[in-house]
Amino acid sequence: MHSVVDSASPSMAHSLDQPSVRFRNAARRGDFLVTAEVMPPKGGNPAHMVQMAELLRDRVHAVNITDGSRAVLRMSSLAASAILQQKGIEPIYQVACRDRNRIGLQADLMGAHALGIRNVLALTGDPVKAGDHPEAKSVYDLESVRLLRLINQMNHGLDSNQKKLTDGATELFVGAAVDPQSRSWSGLQRRFERKLEAGAQFFQSQLISDFERLSKFMDQVAVGCDRPILAGIFLLKSAKNARFINRCVPGVQIPDTIIDRLEKAENPLQEGVVIAAEQVKMARELCQGVHMMAVRREDLIPDILDRAGIDLSAPSPTASSLRR
Repeated sequence: MHSVVDSASPSMAHSLDQPSVRFRNAARRGDFLVTAEVMPPKGGNPAHMVQMAELLRDRVHAVNITDGSRAVLRMSSLAASAILQQKGIEPIYQVACRDRNRIGLQADLMGAHALGIRNVLALTGDPVKAGDHPEAKSVYDLESVRLLRLINQMNHGLDSNQKKLTDGATELFVGAAVDPQSRSWSGLQRRFERKLEAGAQFFQSQLISDFERLSKFMDQVAVGCDRPILAGIFLLKSAKNARFINRCVPGVQIPDTIIDRLEKAENPLQEGVVIAAEQVKMARELCQGVHMMAVRREDLIPDILDRAGIDLSAPSPTASSLRR
């Protein structure tokens, strides 16, 4: 990958206002994209988050920083993204609508731009009752489609009231979530089209366990959209972990064949790494990227990518050679 940002030494201190554009440039070139998710700390010390992100520096195009995922309290995704930006690690700043009204959302987005953060994932946000502060009040002034529209307006120099941003427009590369395994195919198609119309420039999917379903989504819904789709690849740590996901994550059904492999494996975690690598290879045949999720074991993501033969320093297939 080559860009202005890439040419800088990884150890070079990045100024806060130096934009991160590697991910955007790679997406627009049609490269096979790799992102990974890292959770902010629950507390004031970001050392572990930074350590995990450092391991991913040369293996992914950008690192997603979650925003109150599962409605569990953690450090501000904006602050955590700024910390990675300072370290020269390109973030994808996740923004959920649950906790802020449109004034707060716009303020944070302008702040992200000023800090040099360019990648944003616009999310509705998980319900408060699912998390560790169930008595908290939800906001939901907007949801993800309206947030996408708002960011698009800000990129054109206007606020949510269509008033001019007198100190300059933002330049944010905004993406959205997609769930190809949604039970409602017509609902999935409508929402995907609305997000495209609202300005989504890339899509990261939820955990994929049914690759036939992903193939159908790529052929029937995403075909011709000219936006990169990144398949969500989740590291399963054990059969128990897989059963928990089947029980608690709507729309996901880990196949019995996978659970049996984990159950019979001498080292279930290592078997999970092998399974994830196989899934990366399958995803590479279907779409333009993968979004890696290895909760609390982000250090294993490089091993998964090695086993899948993913090397960002090697030439990447162009968009025309991928099923779009």
